[in-house]
Amino acid sequence: MTFFANPVFLWLLALIPLITLLYFIAKKKKKSAAMRFSSISAIKDASRGKGSWRKDITFYLAMLALMFLILALADLHIPLKQTKEGVNVVLVIDISGSMQATDYPPSRIEAAKASAMILLESLEPNDFAGIVVFESGATTAAYLSPDKDKVKTKLMSIQAKQGRTAIGDGLALGIDMATSIPNKKSVVILLSDGANNAGVISPEEAVSFAKTSRIQVSTIAMGSDGKTVIGYDWFGNPQYADLDEAALQAIAEATGGQYYKSVDKKTLEDIYSRLSKDIKREREETSIKDWLIAAAILVILLEQYIKFGRYRIITE
Repeated sequence: MTFFANPVFLWLLALIPLITLLYFIAKKKKKSAAMRFSSISAIKDASRGKGSWRKDITFYLAMLALMFLILALADLHIPLKQTKEGVNVVLVIDISGSMQATDYPPSRIEAAKASAMILLESLEPNDFAGIVVFESGATTAAYLSPDKDKVKTKLMSIQAKQGRTAIGDGLALGIDMATSIPNKKSVVILLSDGANNAGVISPEEAVSFAKTSRIQVSTIAMGSDGKTVIGYDWFGNPQYADLDEAALQAIAEATGGQYYKSVDKKTLEDIYSRLSKDIKREREETSIKDWLIAAAILVILLEQYIKFGRYRIITE
């Protein structure tokens, strides 16, 4: 979007109508004085109407040059037509033991990888992508990079572990990665099928970190409707997935992101496809301060040529 880096200087634009008003007041007074003291002078001025018009043109050019200089001081930035601003996209993926469940054929982790690939393939060339995985702790699977092919390869190599679920650790590491390349919009997308039950950083602390860093976090809750058996204990009793939807909703709401609920492989693919469309990119802006200064100089040269050149104004 168009914006001014130093908008305080825009107040100087108020000088232009003020100077214009004073100019025409002075012009009117001069004309009245000429009419009062010399009818011959008035006739002479009337016969030189073209010169008077040219004199007004030089004034307008001076005001135009002043406007250009004020806009240059305010440092006007305009969006580039073809270039869009890149975005840092960090995928934070749960690889805890429950991600081995088979309700999303062939498994939750494989469905998550295939769905995340949809998002990676939709990214723009100047976007950066990275991956953080978490179970009992969090680790970097792919560093933030513009090389999406490399990130895709890392994504497909991810495997579920037997650990617990450290959502806070995973989110905090994802936010840290998103801020590692500054001056770019950053989005973190967290997927989990469980509840925070491990790690050293709580989800609340991670959310505070996200808000301080101004990072938007969208969350995806992964789990079939009803109870899903993810394994059995030593006594043969079934163990069920413990999805904490409320916590994931709270993370998204607190950081300005979106919350999504996936109930099967198809809805998960649809969510990542929608996320790829929802990532908003602003067009990159460039300062046109130098162009404005150049325009002001050209206008001043034109004004001086009209005033003192071949077609100079005769003021005698």
